[in-house]
Amino acid sequence: MSLQWFRMPRDVVFGTGTLEYLKQVKGSKAFISMGKGSMKTNGVLDQVLSYLKEAGIESTVFDGVESDPSIDTVYRGTVKMKEFAPDLIIGLGGCSSIDAAKAMWVFYEYPNLKFKDIKDPFTIPELRKKAKFIAIPSTSGTGTEVTCVAVITDNQTGIKYPLASYEITPDIAIVDPEICKTMPPNITADTGMDALSHSFEAYVSTMASDYTDLFAIESIKMIFQWLPKAYDNGENIEARTKMHVAQNFAGLAFSNAILGLVHSMSHKCNTKVPLSHGRCNAILMPPVIQYNAKTAGSRYAEIARNLGLAGSNDQELVASLVETLRKMNASFSIPSNLKEAGLSEASFLAELQETAEAALGDPCTGMNPRKPSVEDIMEIYKAAYYGNDVTI
Repeated sequence: MSLQWFRMPRDVVFGTGTLEYLKQVKGSKAFISMGKGSMKTNGVLDQVLSYLKEAGIESTVFDGVESDPSIDTVYRGTVKMKEFAPDLIIGLGGCSSIDAAKAMWVFYEYPNLKFKDIKDPFTIPELRKKAKFIAIPSTSGTGTEVTCVAVITDNQTGIKYPLASYEITPDIAIVDPEICKTMPPNITADTGMDALSHSFEAYVSTMASDYTDLFAIESIKMIFQWLPKAYDNGENIEARTKMHVAQNFAGLAFSNAILGLVHSMSHKCNTKVPLSHGRCNAILMPPVIQYNAKTAGSRYAEIARNLGLAGSNDQELVASLVETLRKMNASFSIPSNLKEAGLSEASFLAELQETAEAALGDPCTGMNPRKPSVEDIMEIYKAAYYGNDVTI
């Protein structure tokens, strides 16, 4: 018998105004991890602190999380966490704030561990001996509020490490679209395309199942329908709500099916080019789909059919899907290739083999539907850099 599973948080609280659910949580001390940006200026942090106070919970804020959180930041936050000794940990804001809090949680409960002890997939020991975790996302993209993943960057090398363990799946996810209304269009697009890449990769993953397929396909259809509307008008609460749910569905799908080459390659090249993670994924999706189509063409064709794209056979449907994604990127002012995005050709070529080797070793590569070589990944990177089609 082949054992399969579908894991998610105990509670996913969703809908407009659900931030108020914090008044119902049980605990005595809450440690809040966040960045220095919008959660303060838009009043969300004040709401969180007020609801926690009403619940009789003392709280403290660590607001030192940067974009692409580093190992050093995680260690600094862990020191503060140990001093405060919370029984609740809250990741508030974008993916970085929540991912950093997940990693801090591990070192809070296991002070003797080092980053090298947990960077390999599923090496994190049992948690919840000291605290439980609440995730409150402010962007509609990563799905980290329901996933077993936290991406942390090595300060020295610039390499991103996707920590993976169902131990770091949050206990409670609060998915309130009101928090997302102040997202500017570029972040709306980048995080939305990140969510789309999650569902695409989950759907063709070697670990895909009927459960993950359900969430992945529904997420894809919702994103295609609602992301352009949220991009055009951030105050459109219906679009914000649908996108917040769609990215949550995408998170549920990939947390169980895992990801593939888009994320492997993005993790290793994202720090070399001035792009957000979601924008880098958006550029990589078309060439990776073309590469994977030799073994997963029927799966991509199913996606195209669900979107109502043109094509009388799998090959034509995959071509329509790739072209549609390219047009979608252009409509959001996302560069068509890595060269256009600002990565110098000399730097790209000099580091190409090393970057491809690192991508091959990324944990996400193992679930990619087509098993690549270093040479294959180099060809995909070249296609993504110059904007060419993948023909191998």
